[in-house]
Amino acid sequence: MPTPRSSVRIIGGRWRGTRIEVEAGTTVRPTGDRIRETLFNWLAPDVDGARCLDLFAGTGALGFEAVSRGAASACLVERDATLVRALAALGARLNAGEVQVQRADALAWLTGRAEPYDIVFVDPPFATGLATAVLERLANGWLAAHGVVYLEQPHDAPEPAACWRVRKAGSTRHVSYKLIELTG
Repeated sequence: MPTPRSSVRIIGGRWRGTRIEVEAGTTVRPTGDRIRETLFNWLAPDVDGARCLDLFAGTGALGFEAVSRGAASACLVERDATLVRALAALGARLNAGEVQVQRADALAWLTGRAEPYDIVFVDPPFATGLATAVLERLANGWLAAHGVVYLEQPHDAPEPAACWRVRKAGSTRHVSYKLIELTG
């Protein structure tokens, strides 16, 4: 008997309506449709032509949504081999040459040579507490001038360090999410 699946969908742009399968039993927690719709409304002036980085990519919903809506490229970083294969298969199915998939631990990947991105998606597994360390590394050359970070975390997670300013914020019963940018 096949493994039951659930799915999320790409909400807007050229791949609008495309379903992204989520295997049952995985620890992936895709950003919900309502939150993604709000996020991409916030990002509307920033997304066209943007270079995006999707750390802890999971299903790739954020990175693929960005490219679907006009981002120039998206680099999806994911350490789970099964998810990496699924991301690569989705990219091939969509003929998404603008989407690059990297199999790596996101925190370790950020120790490499910094390349500035316009939009960075940070939605780590909640139990790991990795957001603080990731934001610390992103502040060291990973953001382009006027770059923004989307941060999704549990309500009880620590606030970003003082070098980050909140541009927009929202919450649901389960998560808080915000767009942040460096203050200086």
